[in-house]
Amino acid sequence: MEVVTQKNTNLKATPPKKSLSPWAIARKKFLKNKLGMISLTFLTIVGIISLLAPYITTADITRINISEMGLKPSADHWLGTDKSGRDVFTRLLYGGRISLLVGLSCTFFVIVLGTIVGSIAGYFGGTVDNILMRFTDFVLNFPFLVFVIVINAILFGIVSGVWVLIGVISLLSWGGIARIVRSKILAEKENEYIIAAVSIGCSPAKVIVKHLLPNVLSTIIVQATITFASMIVVEAALSYLGFGVPQEIPSWGNMLNSANEPDVLQFKLWIWVPPALIITMTILSINFIGEGLKDAFNPKSRR
Repeated sequence: MEVVTQKNTNLKATPPKKSLSPWAIARKKFLKNKLGMISLTFLTIVGIISLLAPYITTADITRINISEMGLKPSADHWLGTDKSGRDVFTRLLYGGRISLLVGLSCTFFVIVLGTIVGSIAGYFGGTVDNILMRFTDFVLNFPFLVFVIVINAILFGIVSGVWVLIGVISLLSWGGIARIVRSKILAEKENEYIIAAVSIGCSPAKVIVKHLLPNVLSTIIVQATITFASMIVVEAALSYLGFGVPQEIPSWGNMLNSANEPDVLQFKLWIWVPPALIITMTILSINFIGEGLKDAFNPKSRR
Protein backbone atom coordinates (compact mmCIF):
# COMPACT_ATOMS: atom_id res chain seq x y z
CA MET A 1 0.00 0.00 0.00
CA GLU A 2 1.42 3.34 -1.01
CA VAL A 3 0.99 6.16 1.43
CA VAL A 4 0.84 9.57 -0.16
CA THR A 5 1.71 12.50 2.05
CA GLN A 6 0.47 15.88 1.05
CA LYS A 7 2.09 19.06 2.13
CA ASN A 8 0.11 22.21 2.53
CA THR A 9 2.21 24.77 0.76
CA ASN A 10 -0.20 27.55 1.69
CA LEU A 11 0.48 27.15 5.41
CA LYS A 12 2.80 29.91 6.55
CA ALA A 13 4.46 30.41 9.90
CA THR A 14 2.77 33.08 12.00
CA PRO A 15 5.25 35.89 12.61
CA PRO A 16 5.83 36.73 16.26
CA LYS A 17 4.01 39.75 17.57
CA LYS A 18 6.13 42.86 17.74
CA SER A 19 6.69 43.89 21.34
CA LEU A 20 5.67 47.43 22.21
CA SER A 21 7.94 49.85 23.98
CA PRO A 22 7.00 50.97 27.51
CA TRP A 23 6.08 54.41 26.15
CA ALA A 24 3.79 52.88 23.52
CA ILE A 25 2.11 50.72 26.16
CA ALA A 26 1.65 53.74 28.44
CA ARG A 27 0.17 55.76 25.57
CA LYS A 28 -2.35 53.02 24.73
CA LYS A 29 -3.35 52.63 28.37
CA PHE A 30 -3.83 56.37 28.82
CA LEU A 31 -5.94 56.64 25.65
CA LYS A 32 -8.24 53.98 27.12
CA ASN A 33 -8.65 55.98 30.32
CA LYS A 34 -11.96 57.74 29.66
CA LEU A 35 -11.79 60.06 32.65
CA GLY A 36 -8.24 61.07 31.79
CA MET A 37 -9.11 61.76 28.14
CA ILE A 38 -12.21 63.79 29.08
CA SER A 39 -10.09 65.82 31.50
CA LEU A 40 -7.39 66.37 28.88
CA THR A 41 -10.02 67.53 26.37
CA PHE A 42 -11.55 69.94 28.90
CA LEU A 43 -8.15 71.36 29.87
CA THR A 44 -7.22 71.81 26.20
CA ILE A 45 -10.47 73.67 25.52
CA VAL A 46 -9.93 75.95 28.52
CA GLY A 47 -6.38 76.72 27.35
CA ILE A 48 -7.44 77.46 23.76
CA ILE A 49 -10.36 79.68 24.79
CA SER A 50 -8.12 81.61 27.19
CA LEU A 51 -5.51 82.17 24.48
CA LEU A 52 -8.19 83.35 22.05
CA ALA A 53 -9.76 85.73 24.59
CA PRO A 54 -8.98 88.90 22.55
CA TYR A 55 -10.84 87.40 19.57
CA ILE A 56 -13.81 86.11 21.59
CA THR A 57 -14.62 89.31 23.46
CA THR A 58 -13.72 92.95 22.88
CA ALA A 59 -14.76 94.32 26.28
CA ASP A 60 -12.15 96.30 28.22
CA ILE A 61 -10.86 94.26 31.17
CA THR A 62 -9.62 97.30 33.12
CA ARG A 63 -12.26 99.96 32.38
CA ILE A 64 -14.34 100.83 35.45
CA ASN A 65 -17.96 101.62 34.65
CA ILE A 66 -19.81 103.05 37.65
CA SER A 67 -23.19 102.89 35.90
CA GLU A 68 -22.90 99.09 35.43
CA MET A 69 -21.64 98.03 38.86
CA GLY A 70 -22.86 94.62 40.04
CA LEU A 71 -25.27 93.94 37.18
CA LYS A 72 -26.86 90.50 36.97
CA PRO A 73 -26.19 88.19 33.97
CA SER A 74 -27.94 89.43 30.84
CA ALA A 75 -27.65 89.41 27.05
CA ASP A 76 -25.10 92.25 27.22
CA HIS A 77 -23.10 90.68 30.05
CA TRP A 78 -23.38 86.89 29.98
CA LEU A 79 -21.98 86.45 33.50
CA GLY A 80 -22.89 89.89 34.79
CA THR A 81 -20.49 92.58 35.99
CA ASP A 82 -18.38 92.88 39.11
CA LYS A 83 -18.46 95.60 41.76
CA SER A 84 -16.39 97.87 39.49
CA GLY A 85 -18.66 97.42 36.46
CA ARG A 86 -16.26 95.15 34.58
CA ASP A 87 -17.59 92.24 32.53
CA VAL A 88 -17.13 88.99 34.49
CA PHE A 89 -17.06 86.77 31.38
CA THR A 90 -14.26 88.83 29.83
CA ARG A 91 -12.22 88.81 33.02
CA LEU A 92 -12.77 85.07 33.33
CA LEU A 93 -11.22 84.48 29.88
CA TYR A 94 -8.29 86.81 30.45
CA GLY A 95 -7.87 85.51 34.00
CA GLY A 96 -7.39 82.02 32.59
CA ARG A 97 -4.40 83.24 30.60
CA ILE A 98 -2.69 84.55 33.74
CA SER A 99 -3.59 81.64 36.00
CA LEU A 100 -2.50 79.03 33.44
CA LEU A 101 0.65 81.05 32.66
CA VAL A 102 1.59 81.12 36.34
CA GLY A 103 0.80 77.43 36.74
CA LEU A 104 2.74 76.29 33.67
CA SER A 105 5.72 78.60 34.26
CA CYS A 106 6.05 77.61 37.91
CA THR A 107 5.72 73.94 37.01
CA PHE A 108 8.47 74.24 34.38
CA PHE A 109 10.94 75.97 36.72
CA VAL A 110 10.10 73.70 39.66
CA ILE A 111 10.59 70.54 37.59
CA VAL A 112 13.85 71.81 36.07
CA LEU A 113 15.35 72.91 39.40
CA GLY A 114 14.15 69.84 41.27
CA THR A 115 15.40 67.47 38.57
CA ILE A 116 18.84 69.08 38.42
CA VAL A 117 19.35 69.09 42.20
CA GLY A 118 17.86 65.62 42.71
CA SER A 119 19.80 63.96 39.90
CA ILE A 120 23.14 65.45 41.01
CA ALA A 121 22.54 64.52 44.64
CA GLY A 122 21.41 61.00 43.78
CA TYR A 123 24.23 60.26 41.34
CA PHE A 124 27.21 61.58 43.29
CA GLY A 125 25.99 60.77 46.82
CA GLY A 126 28.27 61.33 49.78
CA THR A 127 29.17 64.91 50.63
CA VAL A 128 27.47 66.35 47.55
CA ASP A 129 24.26 64.57 48.47
CA ASN A 130 24.41 65.78 52.09
CA ILE A 131 25.00 69.41 51.12
CA LEU A 132 22.24 69.48 48.49
CA MET A 133 19.71 67.68 50.69
CA ARG A 134 20.37 69.97 53.66
CA PHE A 135 19.83 72.95 51.37
CA THR A 136 16.64 71.29 50.14
CA ASP A 137 15.46 70.88 53.73
CA PHE A 138 16.09 74.59 54.29
CA VAL A 139 13.99 75.48 51.23
CA LEU A 140 11.16 73.17 52.29
CA ASN A 141 11.06 74.72 55.78
CA PHE A 142 11.24 78.32 54.56
CA PRO A 143 8.20 80.49 55.52
CA PHE A 144 6.57 80.65 52.11
CA LEU A 145 3.86 83.26 52.70
CA VAL A 146 6.17 85.64 54.58
CA PHE A 147 8.77 85.47 51.81
CA VAL A 148 6.15 86.17 49.11
CA ILE A 149 4.85 89.20 50.98
CA VAL A 150 8.33 90.62 51.59
CA ILE A 151 9.55 90.12 48.02
CA ASN A 152 6.38 91.61 46.53
CA ALA A 153 6.76 94.63 48.82
CA ILE A 154 10.43 95.14 47.85
CA LEU A 155 10.03 94.66 44.10
CA PHE A 156 6.60 96.25 43.68
CA GLY A 157 6.73 98.68 40.78
CA ILE A 158 10.22 97.56 39.72
CA VAL A 159 9.47 94.18 38.14
CA SER A 160 6.19 92.86 36.75
CA GLY A 161 4.23 91.39 39.63
CA VAL A 162 3.33 88.24 37.70
CA TRP A 163 6.95 87.27 37.08
CA VAL A 164 7.93 88.13 40.64
CA LEU A 165 5.21 85.74 41.82
CA ILE A 166 6.38 83.03 39.41
CA GLY A 167 9.98 83.41 40.55
CA VAL A 168 9.18 83.34 44.27
CA ILE A 169 6.86 80.32 44.00
CA SER A 170 9.38 78.43 41.85
CA LEU A 171 12.32 79.10 44.16
CA LEU A 172 10.40 77.81 47.17
CA SER A 173 8.62 74.80 45.63
CA TRP A 174 11.23 72.55 43.99
CA GLY A 175 12.28 70.68 47.15
CA GLY A 176 9.69 67.91 46.90
CA ILE A 177 10.57 67.14 43.27
CA ALA A 178 14.27 67.06 44.15
CA ARG A 179 13.69 64.42 46.82
CA ILE A 180 11.61 62.24 44.51
CA VAL A 181 14.13 62.43 41.66
CA ARG A 182 17.00 61.73 44.06
CA SER A 183 15.35 58.57 45.37
CA LYS A 184 14.70 57.30 41.83
CA ILE A 185 18.27 58.05 40.74
CA LEU A 186 19.69 56.27 43.79
CA ALA A 187 17.77 53.13 42.87
CA GLU A 188 18.43 53.36 39.14
CA LYS A 189 22.19 53.97 39.28
CA GLU A 190 22.79 50.52 40.82
CA ASN A 191 21.70 48.78 37.60
CA GLU A 192 24.28 47.03 35.46
CA TYR A 193 23.89 49.28 32.42
CA ILE A 194 24.83 52.33 34.52
CA ILE A 195 27.88 50.53 35.92
CA ALA A 196 28.86 49.58 32.37
CA ALA A 197 28.46 53.15 31.15
CA VAL A 198 30.70 54.41 33.95
CA SER A 199 33.29 51.69 33.30
CA ILE A 200 33.73 52.69 29.63
CA GLY A 201 34.46 56.28 30.63
CA CYS A 202 31.13 58.10 30.23
CA SER A 203 31.14 61.45 31.99
CA PRO A 204 28.72 61.99 34.90
CA ALA A 205 26.72 64.48 32.84
CA LYS A 206 26.33 61.98 30.00
CA VAL A 207 25.33 59.18 32.37
CA ILE A 208 22.71 61.36 34.04
CA VAL A 209 21.25 62.89 30.86
CA LYS A 210 21.38 59.90 28.50
CA HIS A 211 20.95 56.95 30.82
CA LEU A 212 19.41 57.90 34.16
CA LEU A 213 16.90 60.66 33.40
CA PRO A 214 15.15 58.81 30.52
CA ASN A 215 14.42 55.97 32.95
CA VAL A 216 12.90 58.26 35.58
CA LEU A 217 11.12 60.51 33.09
CA SER A 218 7.76 58.83 33.65
CA THR A 219 7.91 59.72 37.35
CA ILE A 220 8.85 63.31 36.51
CA ILE A 221 5.91 63.63 34.10
CA VAL A 222 3.44 62.39 36.70
CA GLN A 223 4.88 64.77 39.31
CA ALA A 224 4.66 67.63 36.79
CA THR A 225 0.89 67.20 36.52
CA ILE A 226 0.51 67.21 40.29
CA THR A 227 2.73 70.29 40.54
CA PHE A 228 0.72 72.07 37.82
CA ALA A 229 -2.48 71.68 39.83
CA SER A 230 -0.73 72.81 43.02
CA MET A 231 0.68 75.93 41.37
CA ILE A 232 -2.74 77.05 40.16
CA VAL A 233 -4.10 76.60 43.68
CA VAL A 234 -1.18 78.57 45.14
CA GLU A 235 -1.73 81.46 42.70
CA ALA A 236 -5.44 81.53 43.43
CA ALA A 237 -4.89 81.45 47.19
CA LEU A 238 -2.26 84.20 47.18
CA SER A 239 -4.28 86.42 44.85
CA TYR A 240 -7.38 85.88 46.96
CA LEU A 241 -5.43 87.09 50.00
CA GLY A 242 -4.10 90.07 48.03
CA PHE A 243 -0.45 88.95 47.87
CA GLY A 244 -0.40 87.35 44.43
CA VAL A 245 -1.07 88.76 40.99
CA PRO A 246 -1.58 92.56 41.10
CA GLN A 247 -5.23 93.56 41.30
CA GLU A 248 -5.17 95.43 37.99
CA ILE A 249 -4.29 92.18 36.18
CA PRO A 250 -7.24 89.75 35.94
CA SER A 251 -6.70 86.23 37.24
CA TRP A 252 -9.01 83.61 38.67
CA GLY A 253 -7.60 84.25 42.12
CA ASN A 254 -8.09 88.01 41.82
CA MET A 255 -11.71 87.47 40.82
CA LEU A 256 -12.25 85.46 43.98
CA ASN A 257 -10.89 88.37 46.02
CA SER A 258 -14.30 90.04 45.68
CA ALA A 259 -15.85 87.23 47.73
CA ASN A 260 -14.29 88.77 50.84
CA GLU A 261 -17.27 91.12 51.02
CA PRO A 262 -20.38 89.61 52.67
CA ASP A 263 -22.73 91.37 50.22
CA VAL A 264 -20.98 89.82 47.23
CA LEU A 265 -20.67 86.43 48.89
CA GLN A 266 -24.37 86.19 49.71
CA PHE A 267 -26.26 88.14 47.05
CA LYS A 268 -23.97 88.48 44.01
CA LEU A 269 -22.99 84.90 43.28
CA TRP A 270 -22.25 85.59 39.61
CA ILE A 271 -19.15 87.57 40.62
CA TRP A 272 -17.28 84.75 42.40
CA VAL A 273 -18.98 81.46 41.46
CA PRO A 274 -17.68 81.34 37.82
CA PRO A 275 -13.97 81.66 38.79
CA ALA A 276 -14.44 79.29 41.72
CA LEU A 277 -16.12 76.75 39.45
CA ILE A 278 -13.51 76.97 36.69
CA ILE A 279 -10.66 76.65 39.21
CA THR A 280 -12.29 73.57 40.74
CA MET A 281 -12.91 71.92 37.36
CA THR A 282 -9.40 72.73 36.14
CA ILE A 283 -7.76 71.30 39.26
CA LEU A 284 -9.90 68.16 39.06
CA SER A 285 -9.04 67.73 35.37
CA ILE A 286 -5.31 68.03 36.02
CA ASN A 287 -5.53 65.56 38.91
CA PHE A 288 -7.47 63.07 36.77
CA ILE A 289 -4.83 63.41 34.04
CA GLY A 290 -2.13 62.80 36.63
CA GLU A 291 -3.90 59.70 37.92
CA GLY A 292 -4.30 58.44 34.37
CA LEU A 293 -0.61 58.95 33.65
CA LYS A 294 0.35 57.29 36.93
CA ASP A 295 -1.75 54.27 36.02
CA ALA A 296 -0.43 54.23 32.45
CA PHE A 297 3.22 54.22 33.53
CA ASN A 298 2.65 51.58 36.20
CA PRO A 299 3.77 48.23 34.72
CA LYS A 300 1.69 46.29 37.26
CA SER A 301 -1.59 47.82 36.15
CA ARG A 302 -3.58 46.10 33.40
CA ARG A 303 -6.76 47.18 31.66
